[in-house]
Amino acid sequence: MAPSTTAPKAPLKSTLPPLLLGTATFNTQYVPDPHSLPYRSIVARALSLGVRGFDTSPYYGPSEILLGDALHTLFTSETNPLPREDVFIVTKAGRIAGDEFDYSPSWVRYSIYRSLQRLHTDYLDLVYMHDVEFVSPAEVLGAVQELRRLRDEEGLIRHVGISGFPVKVLAELAEMILKETGEPLDAVLSYGHFTVQNRLLSVEEYVSDDKKREQKEEEEEEEESSVLKRFKKAGVEVILNASMLGMGLLTQKGIPPNPESKESPLVKWHPSPPELRIACKKLGELAAAKGERLESVAIRWALEEWARVGAEAEVGVDAEPGSPLKVGATVCGVSSIPELEETVTEWNDVLEGLKKVAAADGKADGRVYGTERQEKILKLVEDEMWPALGKWIDFAWASPGDGYVNTRRPEDKGRVPNDGVIAAHEERIKHKQ
Repeated sequence: MAPSTTAPKAPLKSTLPPLLLGTATFNTQYVPDPHSLPYRSIVARALSLGVRGFDTSPYYGPSEILLGDALHTLFTSETNPLPREDVFIVTKAGRIAGDEFDYSPSWVRYSIYRSLQRLHTDYLDLVYMHDVEFVSPAEVLGAVQELRRLRDEEGLIRHVGISGFPVKVLAELAEMILKETGEPLDAVLSYGHFTVQNRLLSVEEYVSDDKKREQKEEEEEEEESSVLKRFKKAGVEVILNASMLGMGLLTQKGIPPNPESKESPLVKWHPSPPELRIACKKLGELAAAKGERLESVAIRWALEEWARVGAEAEVGVDAEPGSPLKVGATVCGVSSIPELEETVTEWNDVLEGLKKVAAADGKADGRVYGTERQEKILKLVEDEMWPALGKWIDFAWASPGDGYVNTRRPEDKGRVPNDGVIAAHEERIKHKQ
């Protein structure tokens, strides 16, 4: 197990890498057999390409175990062991299965102990409460307080955040946590809400002035309609963007609209309606007409736009260690080395463009870019793809969906399995004393 360091906690924006490898794809929701993935090679290649951050969750099937195995191989290498402080490990707690959640302090504590063992580390750099919209605000508050206790009393966690789908719910919870505890969240992970199809994390950046006025009238009861401004006011240090492809929706292959289709494992669980799947399939046709793949267009647009927008909203991170250039941080999911390499190539081009702009103007804000490719992508997305989406632009499905019930029985909340996890943790603590 990789040992912890005694260095004081640095601000998250100076330690969180701007690009993290998400391992939700190390899961049967995305691939038939995650164990057959070249996961060790993917993780090693990510590090060789400069990707130092890794995001996982116990909800993602064997993801924590596979990522932990890959990292342990590198931590214990006889020739060139990887120092633990050279990687940034992120996981989550609270979501057990599709409709099963347990945010009780005892389950949160058990989940963290188990994650530490699976990931072969003495501490976790960042932990989110997973998909917070599925439980009550009181449960979220209690779980966040338990994570902070594990941070402050046991030194097992360095930063605490929340993750989820509906961005307004995330903002409301961030505000509530600051109000109730006097301490802001370190991070919020938003997924699927800053994509070519769904821009709701920062929709005011892209709609016309007339549309903005309409939205303001519809939201008169809200003090602030900008989600990012609400996060900033709630003191959240970093906002991360994930699911640039809408969990597989924005791909050339797409997701078949027929719920009985056997063509993709995503058909069974993806919450998108059939009409949205059809609309996104048309985006692939527009991309192909320009010699592009929809994946490449969607990744490039989200990477560069969030790098800019996140930095402008002051919820970004250092572009590189010690760099004055700030960028919005992104989690990217891949299931192969070519996918990883493509994403990193796009990211490196994004950084080069932003550096050129910053060097010329002293800052990297506004709709000014340093590469022809980004201008091509912007034109394709804004002039062709957004109009083609019609009513489906900025559509977000309900989460949780109609009829949702937490299948975790009240009497089972806080009940943890007798699987040796807690005993192993106590034994490890005893040996360290």
